[in-house]
Amino acid sequence: MKKLKIEEPSLRSIKTIQRRLVLILLRAFLAVVGITILVLIGTTLYEISSNTGQNPFYRSPNATILEAYYIGHGSWDGIDALIRAGEAPGSRLLQLEWEQAVLMDKDGNVVLYYGQGGMPGMGMMNPEMLMHAQAYELKANNEVIGTLLVDNANVPHPVRLGFSVLNPVLMVAGLMVLLTMIIGVLMMRRMVNPLSEVIAASESVASGNLTTRIKTNHSQSDLAALAVHFNHMTETLEKNDTERRALLADIAHELRTPLSVLRGRLEGIVDGVYPANEPNIAQALEETYLLERLVEDLRLLTLAESRQLHFEPEETNIGALLKKIVSLFQPHAEAKHVSIILNPVEDNLLLTVDAQRLEQVVGNLIGNSMRYVSAGGKVILEAANRDGKVTISVKDTGTGVPEEELPYIFDRFWRSEKSRARVSGGAGLGLAICRQLVEAQGGTINANNRTEGGLEVIIVFPQSK
Repeated sequence: MKKLKIEEPSLRSIKTIQRRLVLILLRAFLAVVGITILVLIGTTLYEISSNTGQNPFYRSPNATILEAYYIGHGSWDGIDALIRAGEAPGSRLLQLEWEQAVLMDKDGNVVLYYGQGGMPGMGMMNPEMLMHAQAYELKANNEVIGTLLVDNANVPHPVRLGFSVLNPVLMVAGLMVLLTMIIGVLMMRRMVNPLSEVIAASESVASGNLTTRIKTNHSQSDLAALAVHFNHMTETLEKNDTERRALLADIAHELRTPLSVLRGRLEGIVDGVYPANEPNIAQALEETYLLERLVEDLRLLTLAESRQLHFEPEETNIGALLKKIVSLFQPHAEAKHVSIILNPVEDNLLLTVDAQRLEQVVGNLIGNSMRYVSAGGKVILEAANRDGKVTISVKDTGTGVPEEELPYIFDRFWRSEKSRARVSGGAGLGLAICRQLVEAQGGTINANNRTEGGLEVIIVFPQSK
């Protein structure tokens, strides 16, 4: 198998594609990770904020402790003792940030002002300060006992609580991101390299280099299968392109010969080299017949290959059809001193096919055999029911075909002798037409050399039910 030729421009192209694919994958991966972390943080903060007033776990610990103090003492008297107890060395109480809080009783009088209690003349809280603080309503026995104000200049407790909850999660997420990126980079080589080779190869094919092939391995992955299918596609494209070029060259050659003869004959008549009599005009007319037959063969072959040829299948007696074909070729065979032999065919051998097209196929095969059978030779026809299939064979006693040429005899413009004239060897379309007409009706056609000499062409159709 041909491999992709890694020349310097192609190598640079592959490396550029690899970098581009890696960046795309990394951006996509980082985007997914970033969105996931943001959603996690946002969901946590929203959940904490929406439950701050209902769940004591989400409330400020200052508010919970103050409610407990009021329930235990029945009033706010001696609240500064709680503050001093928390500030004492070795205290087991939480180190609460009283200097950021203001406590008011139920009447709005300031009880605790930024960590200082019992200050004379504090009176009512300034309403403007209420606008810049976060308020927690304090309750005891379902009655409002006061309000705790926390300075908004600091991070609110729900936010601090949210980040404290998320800190270990974010640390684990960071480690997972790092580990996943390392694994991802290692795994991306298994995807990026094959994809970059396929993209570079497709660019090479798009530029007209149909010999491009991708190096394949024995992996069972989908990317390995993609490379195999790509190589199969390019092989098919290269084969079709080669056949197209050969077809155009062959058509030009086949048309040039009769046109050259026709032009030379007519110019000779115009210039007075040849007299304008019936034999010279007949020779020119014969070339037009050859051109017409060639064009018709090409049209028929094109319609058959594109499956646009119309068929009229009907139940056909194969024995009677072969007898009719033999009778048509008998005069020509007698003129060449060639025998056409039809072996006995059972009377009820029926087949649903287009009788006219099948007659054309068998006629082409007989005519092809007679072209290469010398005087005294034979063309033998047989038909039989074998294993539920109708088999029709055309054998001859000619020279046969070289074994290396057998796979190509049904190709367009194929000839066993490349140098022989078209008049003696035909245009090389007969067998190609035969294959298309047989396969279009669900049959198969093959050829092989006979051990006793000559060629045998076998046609097989499923028998009519």
